[in-house]
Amino acid sequence: MQQFDLEIEGMTCAGCGDHVADALRGVEGVETVRMGDWTEGRASVTTKRGVDPEALTAAVADTGYTAHVEIVRSSSTPISPDDGAEADYDLVVVGGGSAAFAAALKASELGRRAVIINDGPGAGGLPVGGTCVNVGCVPSKALIRAAEAHRTAANHPFDGITSESEVTDFGAVTDQVQALVDDLQQKKYLDVVAKDPNVTIREGRARLVGERAVEVGGETVTGRRILIATGARSFVPDIPGLEETGYLTNEELYRLDEQPEHLIVLGGGYIALENAQAFARLGSEVTVLQRSGQILSREDDDVAEALTGYLREEGLTVHTNTDVQAAGRANGTIQIEVEIDDTPQTITGTDVLVATGLRANTDALGLEDLSIDTHGRGFLAVDDTLQTAVPSVYGAGDVIGDPAFVYAAAREGQLAAENALEGTAHDRRAMPLPWVIFTDPQVAGVGVGEREAAEQGVEVDVATLPLDQVPRALAARDTRGFIKLLRERDSDRLVGARIVASEGSELLMELSVAIQQGLTVEDLTDLLHPYLTMSEGVKLAALGFDRDVSTLSCCAT
Repeated sequence: MQQFDLEIEGMTCAGCGDHVADALRGVEGVETVRMGDWTEGRASVTTKRGVDPEALTAAVADTGYTAHVEIVRSSSTPISPDDGAEADYDLVVVGGGSAAFAAALKASELGRRAVIINDGPGAGGLPVGGTCVNVGCVPSKALIRAAEAHRTAANHPFDGITSESEVTDFGAVTDQVQALVDDLQQKKYLDVVAKDPNVTIREGRARLVGERAVEVGGETVTGRRILIATGARSFVPDIPGLEETGYLTNEELYRLDEQPEHLIVLGGGYIALENAQAFARLGSEVTVLQRSGQILSREDDDVAEALTGYLREEGLTVHTNTDVQAAGRANGTIQIEVEIDDTPQTITGTDVLVATGLRANTDALGLEDLSIDTHGRGFLAVDDTLQTAVPSVYGAGDVIGDPAFVYAAAREGQLAAENALEGTAHDRRAMPLPWVIFTDPQVAGVGVGEREAAEQGVEVDVATLPLDQVPRALAARDTRGFIKLLRERDSDRLVGARIVASEGSELLMELSVAIQQGLTVEDLTDLLHPYLTMSEGVKLAALGFDRDVSTLSCCAT
């Protein structure tokens, strides 16, 4: 495969980019075309070997624009008998989480042999399964559901029904969470691999000692290709006194036997907020300290403001514009010295949860000896095909940075394995990424938000539908939140969505498919949506671009 990066002159709108992309796709041998925002004037094209770059520039010229081939690179080549044939394995995977397993299983599917090398608890790492099943999405969502059940029983909105709930044994709650973790780890990871003769698991800390060699347990293991999928861990800021004071991360949080009396949460991202609300609902006093001017610092203002309000209504204390100065202990409590809006304060609690982002697990991997670059908090530098600067070494999952979602990591692992072993050049950014924050109400999104659109110079129209205009929400007596859609002004194509709703995650895939397939807002309004479903809100939001939804009948089409 080959990859060409083109600089394109003369485009004046998003439609221009569409014309250029269509023209490039029409060139024989072109596999994928990825256009950036038209204002950037760039395109990335992968082709079969032998395609002349002049064919690409000629196709662009036929549309009335000018293209220059800025970079030409060959993607990884298929494995051949003389390409590392003496290696122990076709693919050596360093890491034991979702990306690692997805890659190894894809290699097996392709008829190749793979080994997973996971450092494990004995070497300071996580058990097989990585972050998600052990200390991430599985235990957090189980705890969130437990907290939701408790709150709903005691705070439902229906007249004439009396119910109550009490947390009688917090340790039993976390024990049940851990039982689920253990069960899924066994059934979805260990048992799956045990049935696959092409995949082997080894425990031990790995270090790359060559372009095709990894050292583990004093032994050198070789592979025709190497995949780094070591994940990431909590980033702990350098706060004076914090280490001595003691703190929790997601690795310890779900194994607590006793409920924190007052949990101080450092951070305002999804890990911080999901856990903050869950513990508050289970009875802990919770204080959130967010450094930036809003929680969910990358998100649109209306999304952050809405969620902040709902959390405060439940009794959480949420501070923004904070600068933590120091941590310490006094009189059996933890004291956090912090400036809030430049005013010094002391926050007193019993426990501290550090949820201030992630750092990559690239320590001691020997990357510097191979001139493999990292950036930021140690994140592995890869191109869009997941290849590092060393052609035989790839990266996938949380170790390469955002997005830190298990399904994205699994897909990246599959793509990396196929690109590495088959010589393909699948682009990890080829489809929109839907994402969910499992607070209540949930926050969900796909495509661009208003802030991203403005940064990219994309002219959009925005329609926001409050949930009190959705019959299903009215019937459920929960009208918290909204559905916001963004359409490209010139083309009417849907380009983004943001949802704040109790089950906002369940609305997301329709919108994700719509963006992937290039559907217009008119296409959405033409679809039949069952009455008294939350999905009907998508249609109503789409109608909101051109009509006042509050004046429509329930039978409006």
